[in-house]
Amino acid sequence: MEKVKSSYLPWTIRILISFLFIISAIAKMYPSPYFAISTFEVKQLYPLGFSEIIAPWFSRILIGIELALGILILQNNFLRKLIIPVTILLLAVFVGHLSYVTFLSGGNTGNCGCFGELIPMTPIQAIIKNIIAIILLVILLYLLPKTIASKNNFWIVSSITLATIISIFLLAPIKKVTNDFEVTPIENVVTDSSKNEVAAPILKDSVITVVKVDSVKKVLPTKVEEIISTTEPAKHKSGYAKLFPKIDSGRKTLCFFVPGCDHCRQVAKELTELKQKNNNFPEILIIFMNEEADLIPAFFKEAEAEYPYKIIEIIPFWNALGTGKDTPGVKYLWNGNTYKYYNGITDNKFNPIDYQELINKPYSELKK
Repeated sequence: MEKVKSSYLPWTIRILISFLFIISAIAKMYPSPYFAISTFEVKQLYPLGFSEIIAPWFSRILIGIELALGILILQNNFLRKLIIPVTILLLAVFVGHLSYVTFLSGGNTGNCGCFGELIPMTPIQAIIKNIIAIILLVILLYLLPKTIASKNNFWIVSSITLATIISIFLLAPIKKVTNDFEVTPIENVVTDSSKNEVAAPILKDSVITVVKVDSVKKVLPTKVEEIISTTEPAKHKSGYAKLFPKIDSGRKTLCFFVPGCDHCRQVAKELTELKQKNNNFPEILIIFMNEEADLIPAFFKEAEAEYPYKIIEIIPFWNALGTGKDTPGVKYLWNGNTYKYYNGITDNKFNPIDYQELINKPYSELKK
């Protein structure tokens, strides 16, 4: 009777570890393989120093190995000699990495990416989870019958590993990505349909005059230039002119949205409400991620207005959003200068009351 009971524990541990690794691999491909893996690369691998060439290969191979280990832990070939030691080693590497990230960040915030966006988990939670898994695997080594060590069919192990890795590459093929914006062929012909039109900037571009300064004499600014310098900032290149040619002229509200994101839709609706109350509201421009782009009409319907937009590919979108940033993103631009950047759904999330106060401030109050 004791032998029967003792045989339950090894299989219980094996099933738990298998479930952990298989769910981890699947979660990294949720809600869609290419989107999820690309997000994992940008948020988890790029900060570690992985290049845009190496990251796509490493991410897919890593997920494939995770899936393979989840399957291989349930069979007996090379279980004691290879599968369990490799699983322990991989978990130990994860613990080391998460400990390093937690130390650098000085806290325990953000999603570690262990289960992708499906099950958000803080670094500390992930460290505890991995340490428990390592302890269970060590116990498993001592509980396994010695007869298992005689089963060493290399072809079964290698075939399962190769099959899982290839399957990940088939589910999420690597796409060529450039450092520049990649605008999709989907071009919108949307015009601003909210109740109030955006008023023109207080000072038009034609008012600005250029004063040439020679190498000897200094030219004092004219009265017009003095007025301009105190009422609006000097023009700056924001980096988004390839998407919106006039974005560096006047005041703009630049948004980074994902069409299917509920938080993005809520922010879009809040912006519409603000715009309806303010005739001089900064023009709203949207950069959409090319994920579920067919939901854009539904997005605008929920936002109760339509705005000019461009759609760019997933990785260029994350790069444009910025390292460590998350959606929804909202930037307040004035002549290409960024004066506020809301992003994510935590401490720095979009605040309509704060934004209303911000856009009503004259340039003199925005100067650093």
